[in-house]
Order: sequence, then C-alpha cells, then structure tokens
Amino acid sequence: MARRDLFTSGLEMQRSELISRKETMRESAERITLNKRIHEHEEHFKRMNEDSLMHAPEFVIKPRSHTVWEKQCVRLHCTVSGWPDPRVVWYKNNVALDPLANPGKYKIESRYSVHSLEINKCDFDDTAQYRVSAMNAQGELSAFASVVVKRFKGEIDEFLPAPRLGPVSEYGITFQTHIVDKFGVSFGREGETMSLGCTVIIYPALHRYQPEVEWYRDDVLLSPSKWTHMHWSGDRATLTLTHLNKEDEGLYTLRVTTKSGYETYSAYVFVRDADAEVEGAPAAPLDVRCLDANKDYIIVAWKQPAVDGGSSILGYFVDRCEVGTTHWVQCNDTPVKFARFPVTGLVEGRSYIFRVRAVNKSGISRPSRVSEPVAAMDPADRARMRGTSAPWTGQIIVTEEEPAEGIVPGKPLDLQVTEATKNYVVLSWKPPGEKGLEGVMYYVEKCVSGTDSWQRVNTEIPVKSPRFALFDLAEGKAYRFRVRCCNSAGVGEPSDPTEATTVGDKLDIPSAPGKVIPTRNTDTSVVVSWEASRDAKELVGYYIEGSIVGSNVWEPCNNKPVNVTRFICHGLITGEKYVFRVRAVNAAGISQFSQESEAVEVKAAIASPAPPYGITVLECVRDSMVLAWKQPTFIGGADITGYFVDYREVIDGVPGKWHEANIKAVSERAYRVSDLKENKKYQFQVRAANMAGVGIPSLPSNTFLCEEWTIAVPGPPYDLQIREVRNDSLVLLWKPPVYQGRDPVNGFYVDIKEADAPEEAWRGVNTKALEKTYTKIKDLKEGEKYVFRVRAQNKAGVGKVSDVTEPVPALTKPGTKEIVVDVDDDGVISLNFECGNMTPDSKFVWSKNYEEITDTSRLSTETKGTKSKVVFNRPGEEDIGVYSCLVTHTDGASSSYTLSEEELKRLLEISHDHKFPIIPLKSDLAVELLEKGRVRFWLQAEKISNNGKVDYVFNDNIVSQGEKYKMNFDKNTGVIEMTMESLTPADEGTYTFQLQDGKATNQSSLVLIGDVFKQLQKESEFQRKEYFRKQGPHFIEYLSWEVTPECCVVLKCKVGNMKKETSAQWHKDRHQIKVDEHLGFAEGVLKLEIAQISKKDAGVYEVILKDDRGQDTSTLNLTDQGFKDLMNEVFSVIANSSTPLKITSTDEGIRLYTFVSYYNDLLQVTWHYKDSAIAFSDRIKSGVVGEQLWLQIKEPTEKDMGKYAIEFYDGKGGLRRTVDLSGQAFDDAFAEFQRLKAAAIAERNRARVAGGLPDVVTIQEGKALNLTCNISGNPVPEVTWLKNDREITSDEHCILKFESGKFASFTITGVNTSDSGKYSILVKNKYGTESGDFTVSVFIPEEAGSKKK
Repeated sequence: MARRDLFTSGLEMQRSELISRKETMRESAERITLNKRIHEHEEHFKRMNEDSLMHAPEFVIKPRSHTVWEKQCVRLHCTVSGWPDPRVVWYKNNVALDPLANPGKYKIESRYSVHSLEINKCDFDDTAQYRVSAMNAQGELSAFASVVVKRFKGEIDEFLPAPRLGPVSEYGITFQTHIVDKFGVSFGREGETMSLGCTVIIYPALHRYQPEVEWYRDDVLLSPSKWTHMHWSGDRATLTLTHLNKEDEGLYTLRVTTKSGYETYSAYVFVRDADAEVEGAPAAPLDVRCLDANKDYIIVAWKQPAVDGGSSILGYFVDRCEVGTTHWVQCNDTPVKFARFPVTGLVEGRSYIFRVRAVNKSGISRPSRVSEPVAAMDPADRARMRGTSAPWTGQIIVTEEEPAEGIVPGKPLDLQVTEATKNYVVLSWKPPGEKGLEGVMYYVEKCVSGTDSWQRVNTEIPVKSPRFALFDLAEGKAYRFRVRCCNSAGVGEPSDPTEATTVGDKLDIPSAPGKVIPTRNTDTSVVVSWEASRDAKELVGYYIEGSIVGSNVWEPCNNKPVNVTRFICHGLITGEKYVFRVRAVNAAGISQFSQESEAVEVKAAIASPAPPYGITVLECVRDSMVLAWKQPTFIGGADITGYFVDYREVIDGVPGKWHEANIKAVSERAYRVSDLKENKKYQFQVRAANMAGVGIPSLPSNTFLCEEWTIAVPGPPYDLQIREVRNDSLVLLWKPPVYQGRDPVNGFYVDIKEADAPEEAWRGVNTKALEKTYTKIKDLKEGEKYVFRVRAQNKAGVGKVSDVTEPVPALTKPGTKEIVVDVDDDGVISLNFECGNMTPDSKFVWSKNYEEITDTSRLSTETKGTKSKVVFNRPGEEDIGVYSCLVTHTDGASSSYTLSEEELKRLLEISHDHKFPIIPLKSDLAVELLEKGRVRFWLQAEKISNNGKVDYVFNDNIVSQGEKYKMNFDKNTGVIEMTMESLTPADEGTYTFQLQDGKATNQSSLVLIGDVFKQLQKESEFQRKEYFRKQGPHFIEYLSWEVTPECCVVLKCKVGNMKKETSAQWHKDRHQIKVDEHLGFAEGVLKLEIAQISKKDAGVYEVILKDDRGQDTSTLNLTDQGFKDLMNEVFSVIANSSTPLKITSTDEGIRLYTFVSYYNDLLQVTWHYKDSAIAFSDRIKSGVVGEQLWLQIKEPTEKDMGKYAIEFYDGKGGLRRTVDLSGQAFDDAFAEFQRLKAAAIAERNRARVAGGLPDVVTIQEGKALNLTCNISGNPVPEVTWLKNDREITSDEHCILKFESGKFASFTITGVNTSDSGKYSILVKNKYGTESGDFTVSVFIPEEAGSKKK
C-alpha cells in the first residue's frame, strides 16, 4: 500500500507539473502573440508617417543555419529591405569579418538586396555563430545563423590532421600556441634558394615536447625532397626551397598542431622567370606530368608559361631521359602547340623523366623542371606493385599469366578516339575478354572516311599497349580507325571501327575571361576578380597581368596558373594606378586577353575604425548631458564619417539595457544626449563609423549623475589637439567649453608638465588669458615628453580643467618640412607644403587661424601628388592671419605660416614686380666724355639673356648704327653704349635706351636740353681742344698755390710731355721773375716759393711752357679775391698753429696769451669776453710780441672774471681759442698779480745807488777827491759810508754829504796814502738796501817816477 500510495502521489505530482507547464507555455505563447501584434502595429504606424519612403532595415529572408562536412564550402544568404539601402556587415562570434584579412577564405557579395557570405573549405575553426547586421539612417537590425563543421567518423584526412577542440584532458595541460616573427609575401626567381620561417611560442613550455609541424602549398601537404627541406629547431619552423621553379609558386601554410588544437599562418610566394638564355625567347613551361603510362606509351602534359618573350609561342619540344642516365632525347621533330604529347617508342620496364621547352621565333626557352620518374609498364602491373610493401629497387619485373597456346585472340573492345589534334590522334581500347592468351599485341589500321580501304599503320612492329598515337595524318580529313589483336597463333578479327574523326584540334582555346574588377587590398597589393571564361573545357587556370597606367608595360602577376576567379596581386608600387587583364589557359593554348580593368590606385583597403575612448561630460542639465570623447587611435584607413552614442541607466550599480542616443551619425566629437531622467545615473558608449562601416563600441564610460550644473565658472574645454610638433615647440588647439557658467568665457589658460612628472609639477604656459582657442608653445626641451590641459575663465573665475592630452615628445620627425611662400612668374602668391610620408588616403587640409578654409572666393587650393598649395586670388588685408596645413592619415605632418601686415606688403611688392617684370639696371642711362671730346651714352643691366635686344631712341625716333652713331651691346656684362664724335646744336634733346628680354622690359632716358646740353657741348669741345693741347708740353695740373705748415706760400703746377729742350718761364704782372730750363723729366712739378707773403706779393702769376712742339700757358690770379683767398688760407694755417690760450700775471695785472708759428701783419684777431668783442681801453689792451698775441688786464677786479676767447679770422668759420678766467684760475692769477705788484712797488721804491761812482780812483797824494752819486728811494734812504767795511763819519778830512734826499757826495780835501782803501756807500730804507763800492789808490809822485825809471 505504501508503495502504491507513493506511486499514486508521484503520478499526481507529474500530472500537476505537466498542467502547470502547459499553462506556462500557453501564457508565454499569448505573450509572444501580443508582443508581435504590438510590434506589427508599431511598424504599421512607422510606415504611415509623413516620410513614408524611409524605413529601417527588415529581413525579408533571414540566413539559415548549416551543418557541413570539413573541407566543404558553405553559403549563408539573406534578403534585406529598407530605405536608404542598408549597409550589411557580417560578424563571426561578434567580430566583423574582413575578407581581405583572410584571402580566399571568405567571399562577401551584395546584389539586388540579396547578401551572401561564402566560407571556403570549412574547418573546425569555422564552427561559430554568424550574425548579419543591416543598418541605415533609420536604425539597425541583426539576424543570426550557426555553422557547424563535422567530420566522417573514423575518416583519416589525407592531408590535415583533425584538430582537438578545447582543453586536453591528458595530463591536465592546455597548450597555447602563438606564431610570431612570420614570413611575409615573398618574391623569388627561378634558380634561387628561398627560406620561409616562423617563430612558434608554445605555453606552457615543456621540456622535449615537440608539436606536429607541417607545411602546405595550396593546401597540399609538402614532404621532404630534393626541392623542399624542412627544419624544426625547437622554437622556429623553417622551410627551404632549394631551387626555385614556377611550380613552387603558391600559398604556403605553416600548421603547428598540439594536443590542444592547432594554429596556422599563410603567405604567398611568387616565383619570377629566370632570364632567358636567348633574348626574346619565352619562359620555361611548368608542371610537367605524365598522365597515362603504358608499356611503350606515355602521355606528357604541361602548362604553358605566362611570358612568351614578346612573340607568340610556336610550340613545344618534349625531351625524355632514362632514369640513371644523363642523356636527353628530343621526342618530337616539330614543335607541338597542344600542351599534351604522346611519347612512344619507350622500352618496357624502364623508367623515364621528361622535360619541356617552349619555342618562338627568337629562340628556345630554358627547359622546365623535370617530371617525376614514371615506368613504362602495364597499368595493371603498376597497380599490383603499388599494393606491395617491397621497397623500390629501380627495376620493373614484368609478369604475365601462363599463356594458352595456339589460340588466336579476339576483337579489342571499346575502341575510341580519346584525343584528337591537328598533330596527332590518340586511340585507346581494351584487350579482348579471353584470359590466358599468349602475350597480346596490336595492329592499328586506318581508312579515309567514305572509303573501305584500310591501311595498317604499324606494319613492322605491333604495339603492346592498348594505347596508340597516330601522327602524319592530313589535317582536315576524316578518318576511321580499327584495331586487331595478334599473337604467335595469328592475327585476330578487327575491332568495330570508330566513328569518322576529322583531324584537327578538338579542344578549343578558351574564350577570353569576362569583366575584370580590381579592388584595393594593401599598400602593395590589389585584389583582382574576373568573370570566368564561358564554355571553357579542361580549363587549367588563369594568368593575370598588370600595368602602371600610361606605361604600356605589362608584367605578369602570377607565373603559375590559378584556377579561381579571384587573385591578390602583390609587389605593386604604393600610390601608383594600375590596370589589369586576364587570360585563360587550357591544353589547347592561352586565350585572348580580357578587356582591361578600370584603373585602381594601390593603397590599403579601408576597415571599420577602432573604438573611441576618453568619454567625458562637458555639460549637464536636468534631462540631458553633453558628452565628449577622443578620436580612435586607428581610423581604418578612411576618414571617420560620424559617431553613434549609446546610453544605459545604472540602478544600484547594475547597468541596464543599451539605448541608441542618435540614429543619424554626428560628425563632431561632442553630442548632447537628451531625454534623460534627472538625478539618475548613466553610462555611455560611442562607436565610430567610416565608409567601411561602424566600428565596435568603446568601453562603457564612468557612471555620471544627471543633475543640473549650477557652478558660476565655465566647464572644461575639450577636443584638445596637438599639431606642428618640433624639437622646441608645438601648437595646441582646443574647443571652448559647452557650459559657459554664469558669464561668457573671456579667456583660456594652458598648463604643461612633463609626462612622468607628478601632479604638482603642472605649471602655466601663459600668465595672461588667451582669447583664441589655439596657441604655440615654445621653449620645449628636445626629446622630452609633455602633456597639456586647458582651463577656461569668465568673470566668475577659472573653470574646470580639460582632459589631459596624450604624452607627446618634443621631436621633429624625419622628413618634416615647413610651409614655403612663393610668388611665381605671373605674380601669383601661394603657400606651398610638401609631405614625404603620405599614405594613399592622405589629404591636405588647409586652415586659416586653425579653422578649415571653406571660402574659395579668396583662396584656391591645388594638390598634386605629395605637394599642395593655397593660392591667394585677391591678396588683401582680409588675408592676414595664421595659415596651417595638416596632412591626414600621417603621423601628424603639419606646418603653419603667419601672414602679417608687413609680410603681405612685401609679397605684394614682389607680386607686382613679377606681374610687370622689368630688367633690373645696375646704372641708369648716363653720359660721359671720352678722349678727343667724344660723347658716350651708356647704361648697365644687372642680367640679360642672349635674346635681349635694345632700341636706341633720340627725340622719339629710333637711330641706328652709322657714321654719326656707334652702338655696342655686351650681353655678358649687360653694358649698352652709344658714342658720338661731337655734339652739334641739332643733337639737343632726349636720349632713350629701350630694353626687352622676353616679357621683361625697361627703359632709361636722359634729357639734354638748355644749359645742361650747352655745358656738355662746351665740355666736349674743351676736351677736344685738350686732346690736341696735350700733344706738346702741357700742364697736367694748372698753376695753383699751397700754404705749408711754416706759412710759406708755394705756387706749383704739374707738367707733362716734357723734354730737355722745354723751358718754363715764370711771370708776375707780365714781368719775368724766373726761368726753368733743361728740365730733366717727362712729367713733374714746377714750384715757386714765397717765404713771407705780404701785400706786395699780390699780382697775376703766369707760367709758360715752350719748346719746338708748341707752348702751353697757365695763369694764377692772386689779386683782389684771389689774394684774399690765399691770405685766408695763410690765416687758417696760423690759427691752427696757435697754442691753447693761457693765463699769466704781471705787476700791472693779468695777461692772456697764445703763441703762433708765424705772425703776419695782415692777420686779423678779435678778443672776446663772455662771447662779446672786447672794447679796448687804457686798462684792457692787446698786442703782439714776436709770435705771442696777448691781452693785458690792468688792475683786475672780480668783474673781470669770466670766459675769454681769441678768434682768428680766415675767411671761413675762423678758429677760436678760449680760457676760463674764473674761480680758482682767477684767484691764483689775482694773487700772483698782487704779489708781483708788491714786488714791483718794492723794487721801484727801494733804496738805490743810481750811479756816479767809479770802480777805482787813482789820485796823487795831496790832491782833493770829490765823488758824487745819485741816491733814490722812497722813503728817503739812510746813507752810510764804509772804508774797508768799517763805517766812517764825516769830518774835516773826509766830508760826507746827503743833499735833497737824492745826491750823496764823498770829499777828501787832501788825500794821503792813508786814504787808500776800499770804500762803500750803503743806502737803506724799508724796501731794501743797496751798496756801491769803489777803490781809492793814493800815490806819491816821486814813487811813481822811480817806478817809471
């Protein structure tokens, strides 16, 4: 019972669960139905809106899932509607598929709203979920399909090992394999050696663990051979192609297999033809194979070369060589055009190798690579031998069944023509059905169709193989064939004859391929697709050729036929434009070329951009937020066309579903997201789009709160860009903040710091706010990395900082160039910029004040290749500013040029000169006199070409070479001249030289009228007379005067053409004063010196040169003004010789004086006191003493203090010497005057003995002696008489008197001998003392007489 109850209870539970599940399913179905109705209702109203033409994408047919076997192809397709036409992108596991990244793997097509994805040769990696996304301006819709790749159970792949998916359970190890350091697309030439290698990293690295390393060519596993060597070093796989041939061309794949799966890498190898041994000969054939081998018959096939050497290939020669020998034998005497040839006459059991050579009218090509060895034996025997495990020994053992004796064989079976060309026909049949016959051989017979006359072809030797090739048949005739068996028992009945076969090529040359479409791939390759040749039979493949547009030189893109209709042509020149054409190949030959494709420029194909980053908020209000973000680091090779913003609400840290913020792409890197909820938190993501599609979204942003900003200061600037990076400077650009604050933004501040410096290292670039949204930052340190940020300010203050820029090194990139200003020959002003590292997608973007130039009324942009320029249409003040050029799709190539007002003015002047070019002149038209008074008109141009010409114009009439005018034009020096022998009154007027050199012109005129002409004519006549004058003795320099520093006047003249007989006569006022004869010089100077000139030397001086050749006269008038000028010069010399004015003192006062080297009575001087001429008086006098000129001031007072000057008059400006008699100078001079004055008074009033006393008085004894002398002095001096230095007094004998204070007398009434002695008179007053001495000698007369005796 318990069990029954338990069972019943369980059954009830199951029944209840079943009912509950049904109800749940019913509710779910009803909900789905309701949602579908709502969706259809919404879709109906969407289509009923006013813009009924535009609607979002819709899948009419969705792609369906597939399960396929490995190596099969699968095709997913769908049909999409929508307007505008949706853009469709295919994804594999949410990763966009790029057919160009995996050549030959994926093929995507879109035709008439039907879109398909074809996956070629599926493997286990292709098992995935595939998504197709359709997008237009109205929205985006996706559909999904799965592909599962399976394998036959137990099947062992002949080529590729089965991968193992997921982690390996053995040993608990999961290997990760990475192939790095990969070989790229390679190019070689026949005969060379090439190595391909990759580094393989396997993690974890286990000791002695060796992965399975395999190499494939065109998905065919390669085995080691003499042509291919393989090596594994433990971390690097290498494939060496020892001797390249065109057979080695193809897609090479390295496959590294571990227990956890496998990794592959592929790249194409191209093999070019070796140089032909004969110029113009074709390239070698390739891929020589043996298709059908029998006992004495082998069919050799090959592929035609891509290069025919410039002329059509006439055919091919087939050579054979028996294995083990080196002797090659040519199999055909005449070239065969068909790329298959039956080789007969082989020895059964022996092995052969074959090669093929092509021939054209220039010669024979190099031989092809030899075929694999093949044995001449029965196919059945070969099959039996293939089944044995015995090693190959090089010997073929022929075995047969035991024959049945005496039986004639029956008819051969299934006779047919397997191949028919104009050179041969191949028959094949089956042996008769009887077993055990004696070894059977065959006779072949033929007859012309319509007759019954059979002719045996191989009459001598029957053939052993059931194959036979017939040669030498008449082309165009129809034949029937039959075969007879034979053995030792006899010849059997003939087989049934074949149908009539006309001799000729049965296999037609394929038709030319269809439309060729090239598409961009990489910087050096192009994908070429074409339509297959129609109704082509036994197609071998296609050859592709490419040519640079305009060169008309075609080069093969492949040297091995490809059997697909899509090929990647590598090795092209970046930036060049190519056209392509294709030919089809089969055994019959090579087709005509297809039509040339459209030109395609070689540049990288575009891809969708990488995700943007750095999402920030620029402004926030109650229901919207303005976002900004940074441009993706990779833009996919094409300009970004716009951005799409998504947002999602974050509730309690849990993000919700993403919603589209904008359906139409926005071009700016800032966008206002509307319809948000206040005080809610949101995250954002951004996707970038270009012409290739929409990229993957960015990482979700930080979580931002949607609340209205109320701060007074501005928000952060955004979209910071760095341009024109140099070693010491760069330019920073930004956009003003979206949020202005309470007041408008009125300036910006830029901060800078080193990239690796701490936050406190930020410093300002500018102290004064910038008005513009760009600035040039200078004084950077070369090589240092910097980051920047910007802050905006308004009246309330400085706002939030912007996002920090990416670090940028201050380095000038190699090849950087600057904008160059140029003015061409037509005066057009342009700014030129050249970029050497452009990519195919690069564009020049010109800006003024860092805003892109869109107004073409003032500026025109021209770009050609790597150069671009901006041309000023109407240069003016409106064009002043900073011009910059940015090259897109480069590493920041940019430059700027500042056009200031001064620079514009300079350029306009240059432009005017270029528009109206003139021939620059070193000198304008001038006139000069030549020897004999000839007149020379001349000018000199700076530069003039050999094409330059000159018109000589006089009074608007062109004059030409003749008796009156002589012209000369030296184009090397630019000197243009015209000479005339003399001038007449008729030559008065205007002379003009008109120059022309190409479009450059110039002219220069000289007006000779009135006094100017008369003066020139007079001078010309004078020069003419001078010429004749100088034929005899003459004056080189006429008579003139000179004043020497000693104030000596020298009259001189320079003479020439003198000889000994020439005399020179000097005259004054027509009176001869001197004669110079026998002058011993041809050229010299004649002189006449006047030592101390005075008025009597005034007069007219004349020098006459005379000899038998004639005479010449020179006159110098030294009267009136002439004499006055001479004296002025003398006065000037005297003045310049004067010494500085000095001060001295006398007993009368102060004297000022100067000395001159020579004084002349005619010299005029003026004394000045305080810049006024001095009026002389008894107190102030001037005078001359010798060469001293003085000014005496008697009894000076302080009123005489001041500046004194003496001025010399020389008829010009004169010369003034000054002295300052004031201050200490006056005090010293006045003190000295007082001293001298006192000394003079003392000297004048001191006691003096004026005279009257003799020196010696001799007197006879007894006589009276009376001596009287004058005494002076004030006061009256005291008089004392001395005898022998002793004072004496007056007495009767010696009477001493002093009368009237003036006269002193000495009287001795009667002298005696005692009176002899020395006497002195001594006078003395307060000013001094003076004495007078005399000697008195008294003699006795007797003594005198005795003495006489």
